[in-house]
Amino acid sequence: MAAAGLGPGEAAAAAHALSLPAEAFGNDGGGEPPGAQPCLTLLLPPQPRVELAWAMKAHQHAEIYFNLISSVDPKFLNLTKVDDQIYSDFRATFRDLRVDVLDPEELKSEPAKEKWRPFCLRFQGLVEDFNYGTLLRLDCRGGYTEDNSIFATRIQFFAIEIARNREGCNSAVYSRARQPAAQEATSG
Repeated sequence: MAAAGLGPGEAAAAAHALSLPAEAFGNDGGGEPPGAQPCLTLLLPPQPRVELAWAMKAHQHAEIYFNLISSVDPKFLNLTKVDDQIYSDFRATFRDLRVDVLDPEELKSEPAKEKWRPFCLRFQGLVEDFNYGTLLRLDCRGGYTEDNSIFATRIQFFAIEIARNREGCNSAVYSRARQPAAQEATSG
């Protein structure tokens, strides 16, 4: 995925798009039984159109986020209205979790799920669509590729990416995106 440079207005629009609920991207829950919670639909038989629509929206969200951290210094980004609370709760709960390179077992094993579940539920009602699925990069220095992406809940994405931004881990993406622009300026 190419990291197109975004101007201030485009970066603000990208940040706004990341804060929108899933329904804003056309995720109307099609194929779910009435009253079903989105996370419960994982137990239902696969529905190819719904899965394809989800994959397209997840990819769109990932592309917007990657372009955003490539264009704006991640240290200055706010992804939600409650970033401070998410970060402090995340680091209080997951004090030693490495966020630069994630171990999938730290997200998906049964002991990890037991620890993540109460953390995630704290944000029900605070973060819209906190339990919807999204893509998360395993190694923050890389892009969203098949080998470098994992399925996570939206609140896990926010917690880890807020930590990556505040702790300087996503600066590598931003710096790498700035290099071609700096080279053009000196050679032009």
